[in-house]
Amino acid sequence: MTAAQTRTPAPSPNHGARRGGAVPSLVVLHYTAMQSLAAARDRLCDPAHEVSAHWLIGEDGTTEPLVDESRRAWHAGAGEWRGAQDVNSRSIGIELANTGDAPFPEPQMAALEALLAGILGRWSIPPEGVIAHSDMAPDRKRDPGPRFDWHRLALAGLSVWPDPQSAIARNDTAQSFAGYARAFGYPEAPAEVLLAAYRIRFRPWARGPVSAEDLHAIADLARRYPCV
Repeated sequence: MTAAQTRTPAPSPNHGARRGGAVPSLVVLHYTAMQSLAAARDRLCDPAHEVSAHWLIGEDGTTEPLVDESRRAWHAGAGEWRGAQDVNSRSIGIELANTGDAPFPEPQMAALEALLAGILGRWSIPPEGVIAHSDMAPDRKRDPGPRFDWHRLALAGLSVWPDPQSAIARNDTAQSFAGYARAFGYPEAPAEVLLAAYRIRFRPWARGPVSAEDLHAIADLARRYPCV
């Protein structure tokens, strides 16, 4: 990240100490669902709204620090990942300026990749620790949504992507889709909710009931990145 890509910080007051001595082990990606970067910044820095994130990235790649990474920003809300709650205490939150129904521009994605590489290095977070808001709160959240390019992040070593053929080769069908989803890290939820959350991230074009490809893909993720 260069000085030209980073604006003067607009610190948010909406943060506190990480609870129980927690340190970041996750990065949670969001979209702002607002019409402009300025509107999102104002909301994330307004004490009346009690919401924030550590970083905000504009469509042009502008990258703004809002909360120090050592602090607990208020971005994730209620939810769970890999059996642990209070995701705010265990994560760094990144907000991407996007209305929720538009592609994420190249400058924004490039800036995100640069930011993620630094965060993962600073906090020794593995690629599987980069998750969607919809992963940890599948019953109430969809961001960063079906237009976000998770495959691109995985190719850069900044997230993960399933290999259904690997599961097919191992004949991995011992568990239900929901069982594999839980083994990968999703919280307890109805099977249809877990399927929808998984598809938003990994197969946004898919429709209908669980398919063989859905099952093999989630089985591969559960085997390679087990929830322990």
